Amino acid sequence: MKAQNLLALILIPMGLIIAAVPPNTTKPYKLTAGELLAEVNTRSQYVTPETVADMLVNKDPTLRLIDVRSSDEFEKFSLPGAVNIPVADLLSDKYTEILDQGVKMNVFYSNGTIAANEAWMITRQLGYSNNFVLEGGLNYWFDSIMNPQKPDNTSPDEEFAKYDFRKSAGMALGGGAPVQAAVDKTAPSSKPAVKPAQKKKKAAGGC
Repeated sequence: MKAQNLLALILIPMGLIIAAVPPNTTKPYKLTAGELLAEVNTRSQYVTPETVADMLVNKDPTLRLIDVRSSDEFEKFSLPGAVNIPVADLLSDKYTEILDQGVKMNVFYSNGTIAANEAWMITRQLGYSNNFVLEGGLNYWFDSIMNPQKPDNTSPDEEFAKYDFRKSAGMALGGGAPVQAAVDKTAPSSKPAVKPAQKKKKAAGGC
C-alpha cells in the first residue's frame, strides 16, 4: 500500500504538469512519455538552492537562471542576473539557442516547481540538455537561503554547517529583509535582456 501511495504522489503531480504543458505544433518531440517518466523518477532535473546560491556568490559564468513566470511577476522580483522566458514562449524560435546549448547550465524557476517542471519537460522532450529546475522554486529559496532557520541545539553538526552556509550566502545575496518586502519591491532594477537568437550558419563539409 505504501508503494502505491508513493507512486501516486509521483504520477499525479506529473500528470497535472503534462496536462498544463502547452501543445507543441511546430517541433517534433524526441522523447516518449515512458522515457520522460524514467528521467522524472530519478529527480535528476533538480538543482538545490544551495548549489545555485554558491554559483551566484562566486559569480560562476556557467550559470544562467531562467524565470518562467509572467513578465509582471518577473518585474516585481527576480533572482540576480535572471532572464525571463515565460513557459508559453518556450517554443519560440528566438529562444532556441538559449535553451538548446552545451555551454551554460540553465536553471528554470518559478514560485513553486510546477511551471519550472513544465519548462524542463518541454525542453527535454525536444531533446535539449543542460536545462534544470530550481528545487522548491522561489518559495523554498526564501525559506532556505534568504531567511534560514537556525537548527535546534541538538541538531547534528552537518545541519549547523548547512545553516552557516545558507546564512552567509543569503547575506551576500541581500538577505535579511522580510520576504514580503522583497517580493513586492517595485524599484526598477537592471535585468539582462533576452536577445533573439541568431540563426546558426551551417558548417561546411560532412558530419
